[in-house]
Amino acid sequence: MSIEVGAVIEGTVKNITNFGAFVQLSDGKTGLVHISEVADTYVKDIHDYLKEHEKVRVKVLSVDKGGKISLSIKKAAPKKRGPIEYDRGRRKETAQSFEDRLAKFMKDSDEKQQQLKKHHDARGGRGNTRVKSMNN
Repeated sequence: MSIEVGAVIEGTVKNITNFGAFVQLSDGKTGLVHISEVADTYVKDIHDYLKEHEKVRVKVLSVDKGGKISLSIKKAAPKKRGPIEYDRGRRKETAQSFEDRLAKFMKDSDEKQQQLKKHHDARGGRGNTRVKSMNN
């Protein structure tokens, strides 16, 4: 079977990296789904969206002369993928409300602020203070 640009096919996630996921296609070839092609929203951690050995539908975006295959999950299906929530080992996608996302953002922001303050205090907090001259 020849891989054609624009075709929507099924594959299996074989390896996940920080920049994307390698998907093995039915003919044995492997293509890359870049992290920006996983979901319609910003993907900070690809592991929230994909797991190894998971079956996925992908759209073939390009095949270069060297045989590298570029794939997209978000363009293969009209439905949106959300972060994965686990319930007793079962995966289920969640649709988060704006308030839920805002609450998570505020919590993450507070944690980062505390880490920065802790780091600043550990350094002695001597940032931009000026030494007064003795001639005052």
